[in-house]
Amino acid sequence: MAGRPGPWSFVLKSGCKVEELQLADAARIQRALAVFSIAAWRLLALTYAAREHPDEPCSRFLTAEQWQALACFVSKKPDPPTSPPSLHTAVRWIAQLGGFLGRKRDGEPGVLVIWRGLRRLPDITDMWRIMRRRN
Repeated sequence: MAGRPGPWSFVLKSGCKVEELQLADAARIQRALAVFSIAAWRLLALTYAAREHPDEPCSRFLTAEQWQALACFVSKKPDPPTSPPSLHTAVRWIAQLGGFLGRKRDGEPGVLVIWRGLRRLPDITDMWRIMRRRN
């Protein structure tokens, strides 16, 4: 009996959309799956670490530029905090980038909104880096 897909296949199917790839041969499919597997692993590791170790600093998963850009973007302030926020806080901010509303009854963000937020983070980080050079 087929049940719900596990988190790994869910990320590959819904986040990475591997079923929509129209690759012509097995070698291309294998290369695509290798890349997407790394992305899926990182996403799941980040999601579960934020739930299991919420008070750890987000610098465990994000570079200094990433968490600083994220903090400035979310707070709409030009200067980041002096120390990294908790992993729980940073993941909720990333999820907000992906459409998570964070209402009282929403619970913890899921992998899809975190995935969408992570896809926006490089652009936000690049722009933050550019704007910091101006000063």
